[in-house]
Amino acid sequence: MSDAIANQEPQLLIEHLKDFNDQDLNALCEATDAAIIDGGGFGWVTPPGRRALETYFRGVLLVPERELFVARLNGEIVGSAILVRPPRNNEAQAFAANLMHSYIAPYARGHGLARMLTAGVEERARELGYHILNLDVRETQTVAIAMYESHGYIRWGEHPEYALVRGKSVTGFFFYKRLRPPKAGGSQ
Repeated sequence: MSDAIANQEPQLLIEHLKDFNDQDLNALCEATDAAIIDGGGFGWVTPPGRRALETYFRGVLLVPERELFVARLNGEIVGSAILVRPPRNNEAQAFAANLMHSYIAPYARGHGLARMLTAGVEERARELGYHILNLDVRETQTVAIAMYESHGYIRWGEHPEYALVRGKSVTGFFFYKRLRPPKAGGSQ
């Protein structure tokens, strides 16, 4: 019987999360801690503590321009990403959104969840009418860079002093992906 269970395919799910229970919040914080410790580029270099993470994720759900997406492996949250819409007063860049803080915990990698998470955010951005999705990553995130490039993201620039990690400057790369064809007669 245990052989049958061991051979089952893992259940993979991407979810646009609008609320969470204590169990989900706990799993989200644990996955975030693991990604930060692994150098996941979430913005923190060392885990900020449970209270800070809980406050952060609760805050994400309160900001109208932010949408939280989570990756689940066998029902458990193991990663997340945030779709950030431009503020309403930014008419000039109203066609573009940002993909931020995307990660999969190290213990859940290798199932294609990062690709699925990226595709889920892209799909939502298209539903909302965005033409471009922007993102940025540390140069040290080579697996993420390869995944984004294979997903059609174009590297348009780099910042040699993008982040300071353990006292050392780390270069950051900037990417974009066109989600819709350009409008006739326009640059969008």
